[in-house]
Amino acid sequence: MNRRQFLRASSVAITSSALADTPLPVANLGKTGMRITRITLGGAHMRFGTEANALAIIRRALDLGINMFDSARKYNDGESDACYGKAIGGAVRQRVFLMSKAQLRTRDEAMRQLEETLRAMRTDYLDLWQCHEVTTHDEVDRIFAKGGALEAFVAARQQGKARHIGFTGHADPTVHQRMLAGFDGWETVQHPVNLVDPHYLSFIANVLPKVRAKGLGLLAMKCNAMGGIGKNRIAPYAECLRFTLSQDVDTVVSGATTVEELDQNVATVKAFHKLSLEEQSSILERTKKGPTGTRVENYKKQETGGALPAHRDGDRA
Repeated sequence: MNRRQFLRASSVAITSSALADTPLPVANLGKTGMRITRITLGGAHMRFGTEANALAIIRRALDLGINMFDSARKYNDGESDACYGKAIGGAVRQRVFLMSKAQLRTRDEAMRQLEETLRAMRTDYLDLWQCHEVTTHDEVDRIFAKGGALEAFVAARQQGKARHIGFTGHADPTVHQRMLAGFDGWETVQHPVNLVDPHYLSFIANVLPKVRAKGLGLLAMKCNAMGGIGKNRIAPYAECLRFTLSQDVDTVVSGATTVEELDQNVATVKAFHKLSLEEQSSILERTKKGPTGTRVENYKKQETGGALPAHRDGDRA
């Protein structure tokens, strides 16, 4: 370990120790009645390594007081769902909120994914089930069509298999706008919120105010633009977290590939104070001068109108 690494590790250790007795801040998730921690453990990243590592991250998150846990049926071929099933059960299940998602677009396909998730998670219900990764207008048509996935979400809530329902996506704000306008029963929305988003196809400008006007829960994701902000040396991860939490969001879904990363993220959230409007403006003035658009947020619709790029749900959201 060189001197820089030693000083960084020492700083993290001191910060974490000083904040050990500080509770995680919480917020209401819209009108759901769920009182959740302002950091949600992301489900994709933790299973990039071994199962043992994933279980250690989940258990550490529980020890740190995180009560909202994210997953999706597609994450790591279902292994993220399965890890939650192995780590969360009994009395613990009653004090946490489990979320998963289905990306298939017909009623029968989505319902099958829900049943697979429930078996893998070893639970009878999800606290939140979301229609996953809606990226195109064609998908919106399929979801809302007769026999489409929306019917599965409505049925799951009626049957008590999903207490609350919502949708996610990251490619095109106009797709989110159609999802919001097409059905009044959504309770949550998940979309990118980060310090480069305002410069191209902005969800912060074009979706977030509509979500809040409807009183829905807002789960922020991709605060690091799937690693794009860090890779382009635009901002450190802690600044990404602080900017996202300073927006009108309930929680930020933040992934971790190690227990150490999780500890750092939680320390940042515990120490968080909302950035002033002047501080936010200064950050945005700086970030608009650097790389923006799909050079950083490669999950968004291409400037040319071409096909969406393939991507991996990784690199510390």
